[in-house]
Amino acid sequence: MIRDVAPERLAELLDRQDIADCLTRFTRGMDRFDRELFVSAYHDDAIIDAGDFVGTAAQVFDMARDLHDEGQSGTLHNVLNHSCDLDGDTAHCETYFFFVGRNRDESNWAAGGRYVDRFERRNGAWKIAFRRTILEWSGMIEGTELPLGKAPDKDATGVPQRGKGDPSYVRPLVNKRVLPG
Repeated sequence: MIRDVAPERLAELLDRQDIADCLTRFTRGMDRFDRELFVSAYHDDAIIDAGDFVGTAAQVFDMARDLHDEGQSGTLHNVLNHSCDLDGDTAHCETYFFFVGRNRDESNWAAGGRYVDRFERRNGAWKIAFRRTILEWSGMIEGTELPLGKAPDKDATGVPQRGKGDPSYVRPLVNKRVLPG
């Protein structure tokens, strides 16, 4: 049975989903080196405060891309626990993150922290207006051989890469591997 839901509650759920989608654009944009997608998570005048760096979304992307590209072959920015205080066209959010980077020397760097964000809805779109990145911990993890790398046709459906050639951008995504048997 479908229960009656107040229109205000549905609007709140849609706002929360739009904010969650924005966080996904940010992480995917950074991990795939998709500048346009990354920057789309921020308002044009957004400011990001991250350690020694304070600047715009475009500046953060360029700095982070250079850093990651120079020392890492892959990154995964994971967003975890998320709280969101909605107040009209403003939302104050705290989102935990877990980051892992595969370094070019085959080691792995892991870090965890929180994004403390002020989102604003402008022209109907929720985007980050201010971000404070709080790094809680960081450490190195010894690298090991990737366990799924032995199949001769493992890359037939696409090779993972940092760019729009990654399999996640392929439409429609179809299997190109040989089925067993």
